[in-house]
Amino acid sequence: MEITASMVKELREKTNAGMMDCKKALNECAGDLAKAQDWLRQKGLAVAAKRADRQSSEGQIMSYIHGGGKLGVLVEVNCETDFTGKTDEFTQFARDLAMQIAAANPICVAPEDLPAEVVEREKAIYLGQVKDSGKPEKIWDKIIEGKLKKFESEVCLLKQAFVKDPDKTIEDLLNEMRAKTGENVQIRRFARFVLGEQS
Repeated sequence: MEITASMVKELREKTNAGMMDCKKALNECAGDLAKAQDWLRQKGLAVAAKRADRQSSEGQIMSYIHGGGKLGVLVEVNCETDFTGKTDEFTQFARDLAMQIAAANPICVAPEDLPAEVVEREKAIYLGQVKDSGKPEKIWDKIIEGKLKKFESEVCLLKQAFVKDPDKTIEDLLNEMRAKTGENVQIRRFARFVLGEQS
């Protein structure tokens, strides 16, 4: 199949990848636009994975104030280079994260950041629920594991559905940013303040 300039242009607009990368992706995927997008994402993620051990000390601290000053968020997002940290796309990514934190109220960035006592408390609650459910004991662990995954998707920022596009998680957005920049982009930390509430 002949790869036309308009196909390359369309893929470039959808992915922000370079022209040559877009052309190569379309060639690899026999002109299938959707497969070419996936191919580019995988390639970008592979590059980002190779850089995962590289230091990310540039980036931005983004603030977001909502409700007439009644709710505020600070989030630190890191990348490898000052250049990337100053791009409009990176700024928008940081802003989207701050708005997500304001709206969805996560308690940590990733599941491994959940305090052990929180996880144990949730497991104890789920164990009580399955004991009362009358379901066979041999499937309790699976049920508890499923409930814990659901809990993580509600309270861990990376696992939450993106409020502006619920078909994507924040982890998907982060991976897209890593693929686009080719850098080890990290969501370092955040703080959420509600007027009158104790932290």
